[in-house]
Amino acid sequence: MHAQRVIVAFIAVPLLYFIVAKLPPLFFLGLLAVSGSLALYEFYRLCGITGGRAYAGLCCGIVLYASWAAPFLHALRMQLWLPAALFMVLAAVRLFDERNPAGSRAELAQLVMGIMYVPGLLIPQWLLRLEAVEWIYLLYLCVWASDSAAYYLGKHFGRHKLYVTVSPKKTVEGAVGSIIGGGLAAVISGWWFFQSQGLLFLVFAGVLIGAVSIVGDLVESMLKRDADIKDSGGLLPGHGGVLDRLDSVLFAGPVLYMLVQVVS
Repeated sequence: MHAQRVIVAFIAVPLLYFIVAKLPPLFFLGLLAVSGSLALYEFYRLCGITGGRAYAGLCCGIVLYASWAAPFLHALRMQLWLPAALFMVLAAVRLFDERNPAGSRAELAQLVMGIMYVPGLLIPQWLLRLEAVEWIYLLYLCVWASDSAAYYLGKHFGRHKLYVTVSPKKTVEGAVGSIIGGGLAAVISGWWFFQSQGLLFLVFAGVLIGAVSIVGDLVESMLKRDADIKDSGGLLPGHGGVLDRLDSVLFAGPVLYMLVQVVS
């Protein structure tokens, strides 16, 4: 399992770097759309939503990503017409795809939740990319360092359970490792990419990303435990599903974007 995780990382990390650093920005938006669609599909499957309703949700997610590149959709989004239109589509598909009102409230709520959970939380990464490519480096280095530090410190030094009912294996020591890992990665990232940023800001950003990464991980664990499944999927050997790999960065991305807006 550990070897599989390392192999996948050796493939994924250079690919992400190439897309972020070497290709035009729209390719990164495309990467978010592809990975986000896979994660959204896993989320809908986790909720038991299949068929036309799931595909409608996926299409609505694609439209959300495209709205940041297509001028006419950008105008609709700024006037909040686009989210309303997407809800109308989801509601209409549920109405005619499943000709039974039973469970319609729960399914519509899950369809909308999926849009908010995955595309809604991924789009701030696109906004960070537009600010500066270095913010993407900082975000992913901090999240990866937080995840690795939490895993290894929790495995070797974990004694106190963090949240047994949601994730029995996670420990307080692992959570502390996540925060420390995020802070250290931010300092190193600042030395490489952000010489103009103050040390205090970098440490705060890294610690915050480390803390929020834990929350994102626990939120997905909560959803999986409710659905009584271990992984959201099996696409990535040793890692589970795409949603399993994005759970932390889904929460960390918007937080970092808000922090950047506050200090800019």
